[in-house]
Amino acid sequence: MPDDLNDLAHDLSIARADLRADRVMLTPPICTMGEDAHFTQYDILATLGNGRHLMMGDDPRLSKIPARPSLADFFRHRFVPMVANHLLQSASLARTKGLDDKVVIACLLHDIAMAGLITSDHGYWGAQLIEPYVDEEVSWAVRHHQALRYFPDESVGYAYPEAYVRYFGEDYQPPDYLREAYEQARRHRWYMTSRLITVNDPYAFDPHAEVDISDFEDVIGRHFRQPKEGLGFDNSPAAHMWRTMIWPRNSL
Repeated sequence: MPDDLNDLAHDLSIARADLRADRVMLTPPICTMGEDAHFTQYDILATLGNGRHLMMGDDPRLSKIPARPSLADFFRHRFVPMVANHLLQSASLARTKGLDDKVVIACLLHDIAMAGLITSDHGYWGAQLIEPYVDEEVSWAVRHHQALRYFPDESVGYAYPEAYVRYFGEDYQPPDYLREAYEQARRHRWYMTSRLITVNDPYAFDPHAEVDISDFEDVIGRHFRQPKEGLGFDNSPAAHMWRTMIWPRNSL
């Protein structure tokens, strides 16, 4: 390889002690917007060949997920531990209050996109991710909790979270599309299902509390239609999203 391409490979590839030197990982474009790498990272394609290739398939830094993965497998092997713990605490809180199973499963899934896929518009992404596997009411609730969390509802004791003042600043105002979604949801027959997600969304949750996904096997069994082929391999409209979490650094 010419010296200038050697220098390019050194500059652009991800050098990790726990990643083979002959595997090159590209960063998803959505994560490079606003950075120099957005314009330069594909230059590394010129350095490939002769045993040096793009990452495809299993990332050796991740635990291997079962061939037919279940929802619990994603909690254990892919989700950000803090967010997974948050989801488990939220569902546990809802169940302790004796709320309907649909609310419990909605709480268990409400931030699923943040746990394993993307943060921006996470309610919408999360709803799309679970739509083939849950009742429509549950996916609707997950989608609309994103808007409802910004707006108080005194009838159920929900106030604007103090944490949001720290997170976004005192002057933050949600964008118009979320205000419109809130107004529409407020008049919907499933409003309270979604609102109860926000009520049981413990913003100051206990990082030391431990709840295991196995504690919700019964609720998942009743309200989450896990495909026999495994999540990601059932040819559903959302299967590609689950495969993306299985192989998050695939180059194509």
